This record gives sequence, C-alpha cells and structure tokens, in this order.
Amino acid sequence: MSAYELCKNALVKAATGEKREIEYLRKADGSPKYLSEIYSENVFTLKMMAKALPKPIFSSFLKQQRGRQNLDKMTADSIAHTVCVWAMDRRVMHYTHWFQPQTGATAEKHDMFLSLLSSFTPGGEEVTPIDQFSGSQLLQSEPDASSFPSHRMHTTFECELSSMSILYILLVFISYNGDALDKKTGLLQSNEVLLCTVVELVNLLELDAHVEHVYTTLGTEQEFFLVDCMMYALQPDLKIMGCMLVGQLPPWHQQLEDHYFGHIPSCMMYMISELELECLCLGIPIKTHHNEVVPAQFKVALIFKEASVAMDHNLLTMDMLHKVTHHHNLHVLYHEKPFKSVNGSCKHCNWAMATNCGKNLLDLTVCPKTNFYFLVFLLAVLCHVLLLCATILSSSNEHCLGMQEAPPAIISAFLGNQLNEVLNAINEDCPLKNFSMPQFQTIKVSSTVLDVKVTGLPHIARDLTDCNHTSPIAFTGNKFEFCAIGSKQSPSFPVTVLNCMVTTAITEIVTNLHAQMGSKPTPSDDDTLAVICRYIRLMHPVCFEGDNYSDAWVAEAVCCGLPNICTVPEAFTYLLKDKHLAMLTTDTGIFSHSELMLRYHILNEHYAKDTILSQQILPAAIKYCKLLAESTTMPKAIGIEAAPKVQVLNKLAPLVTTLEAEHAKLTATVQKLIDHGSNDSNKHAQAG
Repeated sequence: MSAYELCKNALVKAATGEKREIEYLRKADGSPKYLSEIYSENVFTLKMMAKALPKPIFSSFLKQQRGRQNLDKMTADSIAHTVCVWAMDRRVMHYTHWFQPQTGATAEKHDMFLSLLSSFTPGGEEVTPIDQFSGSQLLQSEPDASSFPSHRMHTTFECELSSMSILYILLVFISYNGDALDKKTGLLQSNEVLLCTVVELVNLLELDAHVEHVYTTLGTEQEFFLVDCMMYALQPDLKIMGCMLVGQLPPWHQQLEDHYFGHIPSCMMYMISELELECLCLGIPIKTHHNEVVPAQFKVALIFKEASVAMDHNLLTMDMLHKVTHHHNLHVLYHEKPFKSVNGSCKHCNWAMATNCGKNLLDLTVCPKTNFYFLVFLLAVLCHVLLLCATILSSSNEHCLGMQEAPPAIISAFLGNQLNEVLNAINEDCPLKNFSMPQFQTIKVSSTVLDVKVTGLPHIARDLTDCNHTSPIAFTGNKFEFCAIGSKQSPSFPVTVLNCMVTTAITEIVTNLHAQMGSKPTPSDDDTLAVICRYIRLMHPVCFEGDNYSDAWVAEAVCCGLPNICTVPEAFTYLLKDKHLAMLTTDTGIFSHSELMLRYHILNEHYAKDTILSQQILPAAIKYCKLLAESTTMPKAIGIEAAPKVQVLNKLAPLVTTLEAEHAKLTATVQKLIDHGSNDSNKHAQAG
C-alpha cells in the first residue's frame, strides 16, 4: 500500500471512527458525583492514614515527616500494610516506585504485591500465596535497569492509583553513596535552604512576624499538540525526534489567528474530559483548558500547589496525557517546535513564596512603595536571574525561543509600567501616585472605572500588572511567570536553580542589612530603603518593558551587559562559571561538585545525541536523487524532454552534498564530546 493510501485511510478512520464516551463517576443512588467528591479519590491521603493507623503510629509518622525523628521499622511496616490493603481493595495488583531521573522523563518499575511462602513437608514442597508489602519495600527499591549505576530510592510517602490500577509511590533517586541522581532531590534541598534564609530575613525585617515556615508555590501551564495516531505512525521523524524534519506547511494553519480560544473539536474535547477526570481522581485539579494559537495545539493549567507537589503533578499529567490520548487514537507531542513556521509549545511556571501564616511575599498590596517584604523579595528574584539561561535551553527549545510568541534567550524581566514607576520613585526619592484598590487601577488616570458604553454591564477594573509573552520572565500581580521553559522539559531543574539564586540573593541582602543597621536590633525604614535602592540600581539593566524580538533590544542588551546566548552549549557553560559554580555548590550546598558536573555532562550529551540524519534523512534524500536520475534517462531514450526533472535534480544534488558534509562534521563533534566525557569520567573515577 502506498504512503498516499495509508494517509487517506488514516484520515478516513479519524473522521468516521467511533468516539470514546466518558463515563462520569456516580454515587450509590445514581446521581453524579460533585468535583469535590471526586478530588483525590485515588490518593492515599493523611486523613486516610489517620483513620487507618493507630494513633501512636500516626503520631510517629508525623514527627518523622517534620524531621524530628527517624522512621522506625514498626511504623514503616504499619504504613506499608495499610497502603497495601487500601490499594488491593481497589483491585490494584502492582506497585511502582516512580521517580524523575536525569533522562528528562519519568521512570517506573512494576512489582506485584503477591509473594510465595514455601514450606517443606514429608510430601514435598507446599507453596502458600500471600499478599505482602513490607516497610522496606515501601521505603526503597533496587532497580534492575543496567543503564543506572548502583543506587537506592527513598519514598516521600505519597501514594496514588493510576487508571491502570497501579499503586504509584513517589520517590527521590540517589546513588549508593548518597549523590542525587534525579531532579527532585535538588528541588527538595533547595526548598529547605530557601526556607531558612527567607525566615531569617522576614524575622529581621519584623521581630513579631512569627514566621516559622516559608514554602514556594508553583502553578504550571502545559502546552502540547495532538495528532492522529495513524498519521503519527507514518512519520519516522515525528516518532523519533518528536518534530517534522521534512514536509511542507498546509495552505491554512494560523494565518487567521482564529484557533486561539476557539471551539474545541469534539474528539479533542472527549479526550480532555477524560484527562481531567483521571487527574482529578489523583488530586491533580486542571483549572483551565483551551485551544492554543495553532490548530491541534492546546493548553491545560493546573491549580497552584507547593512547588515539589506541583512538579510531580505536572509530570503525572504529562504521563496521563500519553495514556489517555491512546484511548482516543491520538498522540500527544511535547516537542517545543514540532512544526516549522507556526507557534511552538512552552511551559509557563508561575512561581511565588508564601509563609505559614498564609502571606504571599510577592503580593503588591495597596501601597507597594512601603511594602518592604514585597520589594526585597522582588529584587531577590531578579538578582542572579541570568543563570536561568542554562536551565531552559535544549536542542528542541532553541528552535522555539525567540519567535512566534516564545521569548528569546536574552534573559530579561517584565515588571509592568506601574511597578517600574514604584521602583523609580524609590530610587529617585520622588512621590508616587496613589493606588485606590489592591492590584487594580483604572484604565483612565482621571476616572475610577472603565466605561464600556453598554447599559447593564458591571464596572470593569484593570489589573495593575500585565504579561509580556516576549519576555522570559514577567511579574503578574503576585507571582513571577517564567515563559521560556520547554514544553517537554521537567520544571524541576529550572525551579531548583531559581530557588538557589533567590537564596543567594537573600543571604547577600541580609548581610547588607546587618552592615547598614549596625548595632540596632532591627533595621530602620531608612536602612531598608538604602539597601533596596542599591539593588534597584543593580537590577535596572535586567528590566525591559518593550518588544524582546526587536533588533533594538538586542543592541540595548549588549550595552547593558546582558549576554545574547546564541548556542545551547554556550548556555550550559554558565553553570560552570566561578560565581555560579560557587552559588550552586559551596554557598548553598544544594549540589556537590560531582552532582553539578553530572548534570552538565548529561545536558551536553542529550543535546549532542538529538539527531537522526544518518538513519533517516540522508538515505531518503540519496534514494530520491537516484530515482530522479533514473527517471531522466528513460524519457531521453525515447526522445522526450526531461527538463523539469533535471532542474529539480540540479537543485537537490548540491543540497544533499552539503547535508552530508555537515553531518560528517556533526558526527565528528559528537564523537569528540563523547570521548571528552569518557575521559572526564575516567579521571573522576581515578580521583575517587
């Protein structure tokens, strides 16, 4: 069957095939369950644990969770037994230790709850099946994957059931010697380090603040493409690389800009409804879904959670999307630029900090000029922001950044006109306009409401902040929105580095405050403003309110000393600059030197190996040249002109020659990088 016939059959099946109906959960009386009743239905929560465990055992677990004591074997066995009973009551046969290795994806290995107990009698061996799940099995696992070094995994006591009836135990992934081999361990460590420094600063600014705990919050917005499964199977480049390397644009795609927020096709709506239902049962609430700019491109936004939990939820949602789309004969694409000349996909991460009292440290409030909490933490986020370039670039994301609504690789921050006015007023010691409402200002300065000239419509207030999607970082009211993270990328490493940057900045600010206030118990307003003004001047080059795509901004960024990183390997080297290396290792202790070098080499290795030229493109191009050459000789033999085919061949042959030469260069470079990495590994092993 020809490729044309295969494509035709795939399109016919997609248009005429049966749609999968979604069966919503119902109560015993047949009425539908409310969303609040479905939420976390398949999660083993603390409330369930409190009901099922004896009080002393549960109290012991809470103390362990708060870091006050180690988990003893009795408590671990009790929890494991309770989890096992809970899971098997829901027809679960297997459990898996789910973690986030450095591969960029998630990993899992399924084990059965069933064990066999053998006993020997005079009549021979008797085997008794038993359902068993011990505390040691809950706490750690020894993977048998040969591609991993000797290591262990430790649980964080979060258990969930997937739609495939598997108990998921969310873990961290460390080596036998304790080195962090995953992306979550560094995030958890960075949260702990940030907690200590933020609490110190808050209590320094206000003695009676009574802040004991600070945590980072995160809300992720995941973009993706959906394509038909059969059409996907016919594209080797799409299957292997996640993007189209050959082909041409359809005559109609996003020219009319009518897909964004448009009507969602019914087949996609069925899939998204099933996804939301499955995620809701796992305690992952998808707050918003909508069409994106390109046909077949969509976005789902999750509700804010504590950063490490939000990270797990984002990756679980991505895993669930793969499974659910398969039920609907669809395939999900997370590649940042799967198709040329149309918008790519990214992942928006909305980041903030909150105290145990419920206070958002990035909240503007009515008078941001005198809100020292807000000003200090706003500047702390921007202090070392250039390091983020090393965490967002990849072989796929470099094709997306800097075009079609994706921010460029020049790291800058968008704060909005009103917030810039606040910072300028503080720095220049001039009066500031009054803000009549928290986070809101009128459209016209002289009026109080926006008059839309329609009777019956309510008054409309305007948010003080806006979002510039050409900027990698934007302040949006009470949080920072990071728009440059890749769609298929785990946000763990970027957020870990962000936490590290903020920790370092806050440590520097605390040192400056102590030097400014001298022997006073707390800094005065003048002391705090003096330090704030110093950092406003320091951060001024990073703030940019205009079009980040413009050539004028590139020139201005050079004048401001901001790096314009043109290649991905160049971005990775920022991790090893003396200032950044010290920040990530010795200053904060989040990574050891070997852990950071491991991540640096893995980033370069992933970038170097993302190619299939030798397996797919070159052979196809050479075969096509041969076909054209043969097709020109036969017409000539019977006296027919073959000029059109000769013209195509004359254009194609030099391109194939150039492609082959560039591929040879790339292969040599990749081999050099691999050899360099092997030599470094050998030196490290000998040093160890």
